[in-house]
Amino acid sequence: MQDALEPALAQIAGASVSVTCAGRTDRGVHARLQVVHFDAAAERPDSAWVRGVNALLPASVAVLWSRQVAGDFHARYSAHARTYRYRLLNRAVRPGLAAPYVGWFHQPLDVEKMREAAALFVGEHDFSAFRSAECQAKSPVRTVHAFSVLREEQIIHFEIRANAFLQHMVRNLIGTLVYVGSGRHPPRWVQEVLQSKDRSKAAPTFGPEGLYLENIEYEPKWQLPT
Repeated sequence: MQDALEPALAQIAGASVSVTCAGRTDRGVHARLQVVHFDAAAERPDSAWVRGVNALLPASVAVLWSRQVAGDFHARYSAHARTYRYRLLNRAVRPGLAAPYVGWFHQPLDVEKMREAAALFVGEHDFSAFRSAECQAKSPVRTVHAFSVLREEQIIHFEIRANAFLQHMVRNLIGTLVYVGSGRHPPRWVQEVLQSKDRSKAAPTFGPEGLYLENIEYEPKWQLPT
């Protein structure tokens, strides 16, 4: 997304533009909503930053709104919460057309056990056992505000809201919950993994296809569209 957005903004601004995103998304991960900020000397109407930029973007990316903000606003550091959703297809047969947009697990999963395990992640914890080895965050401590697990026919929705996330954290949490749901471990096992702070104790990283950045929350003082 950033690779497409910066050249489009540069054409409207008449100069090179560097954007800062509210949250990173790995290759294969989707963002249903993203917030970026950039500095530009050029003064343009909001419509130019929206319709003008959209005319230069690929079909998979669209700017929804634009507004001028105070100089101390930061798309990443001003955000106080983020929500991710993981869509997991749970059936014996792999996905077809939906393959780029859902994760897949072939064995039956127990949603109640996964829900019980997910509740153990809520609160402030050291998530070292669920971060990538390449993660550059200064602290592994994050606060998970809510973590829900819901089945809708063959799709299981995992939705997690937290103040911030570590690299691969959500995908590592999903993989661990799948271990629980498949009966490989009881729900209380996730607490043992969490307390171990050891990445090797948790399940492998789940694929990126089913992961979506759903929402980013800011204080009302910034007056950003919701």
